[in-house]
Amino acid sequence: MRISWKWPVLALCLCVPLTAHAHRAWMLPSATVLSGDDVWITVDAAVSNDLFYFEHFPLRIANLGGPSPELPGGRGRAAQLSITAPDGSSVPHHNGATGRYRSTFDVQIKQKGTYKLAVTNTGVFANYKEGGQAKRWSGALEAFAKEVPANADELRATYNETRMEVFVTSGKPTMATLKVTGKGLELAPVTHPNDLVAGTPAAFQLVLDGKPAPNVKVSVVPGGNRYRDKLGDMSLTTDSDGKFTVKWPDPGMYWMEAVVRDENGPSKEIKQRRAGYIATLEVMPP
Repeated sequence: MRISWKWPVLALCLCVPLTAHAHRAWMLPSATVLSGDDVWITVDAAVSNDLFYFEHFPLRIANLGGPSPELPGGRGRAAQLSITAPDGSSVPHHNGATGRYRSTFDVQIKQKGTYKLAVTNTGVFANYKEGGQAKRWSGALEAFAKEVPANADELRATYNETRMEVFVTSGKPTMATLKVTGKGLELAPVTHPNDLVAGTPAAFQLVLDGKPAPNVKVSVVPGGNRYRDKLGDMSLTTDSDGKFTVKWPDPGMYWMEAVVRDENGPSKEIKQRRAGYIATLEVMPP
């Protein structure tokens, strides 16, 4: 599965670096705090230049349903969606669809408490030479050994694992679904993610493989940058315990991203790892 490097967003789009000057992958729920019984939310998911404005590509989700989620020309594969209810059970999505600029799905909120919606993806990017010719490869970890020559010259391979999350609460917030899995880079909220208020500091912790992740850069960007002259982003760094604090300047939707690069790849051929985390958070007026 060889791809042209001109497809950085399409090919395993959750695994490519997402900087302030690049396309950003995101999910946007219609609401994060709800009341009443048997309520619903709709979630949009896309990759775009402007946050929460779909104008570039849909976020490809493999188990969304509808047309084949495979990327054009067989380039890479799509991510996986999971929805966890307050009692820890997995619940299905409804009405999933992938259009030209966005993917969308509905979630029925039956239980009281906090739901966690997660999109995860893994893959490998590799550069090497074969017969003196430069090659680039991207695909699943399972396919790497089959498709990249074992004796490839100047092989440089990176294992990418990325998690994107949204939190939705009906009634009183609960903590059970906030427990981390211990795999990759994750957010361990100290302040509940559905209890964020403008002007009030909120505390979070980043963990890598279940352990505190110190000295990690965190980028927080308010939505609506399409209508601002400046990005308005905040750059933070986790402390020795992986903790950091955000003071929200205004109400609205915010995009949070963090990336860790280390030498904990899955094999001696794939030594490098890039672990990424993305969340969409809603901040309420005081």
